[in-house]
Amino acid sequence: MKVFKEEQRFTQTWLHILLVLGSIIPIYSIVTGWMSAIDKSLTANSSSLISLTAILLVHVLIYSCVLKTKIDEHGIHYQLFPFHSKFKTKKWKEIKNINVRQYNPIAEYGGWGIRYTLSKKGIAVNIKGNIGIQLELVNGEKLLIGTQKKDDVELVLHTYENKIKIL
Repeated sequence: MKVFKEEQRFTQTWLHILLVLGSIIPIYSIVTGWMSAIDKSLTANSSSLISLTAILLVHVLIYSCVLKTKIDEHGIHYQLFPFHSKFKTKKWKEIKNINVRQYNPIAEYGGWGIRYTLSKKGIAVNIKGNIGIQLELVNGEKLLIGTQKKDDVELVLHTYENKIKIL
């Protein structure tokens, strides 16, 4: 049986630039404020350290994010580390319809990551791009999993079309 595997990370240049530029002013303010403080009190030191740690943690969180997708004879498995500690699985019998489609991450889901919508779009789990595996589940829920390998996904989905109706 065919198996599809994909790993995606936040590698967008604009995101790296935004993170760096968005951190320069706060870090500069923290460091210059601490250096110009008359008394280097424990409170001032603690506040500076907490602020710098928070900025660092945001960077680590974004750079450690990995979206893993696997499609095999059991179903579709996905994990957005570090938010999911293990793979989440949608078995073929849980899936009513599936297709690979182009979507607008901002307009349809409000961006990238794990995105919940109040509309009928359902949940999106994505890292980058605008192509996704759209699942409509038997229970009526919808899930979109981002992919950068449209052709490979379509090929492996056709391998399992006997398990589900492919749109």
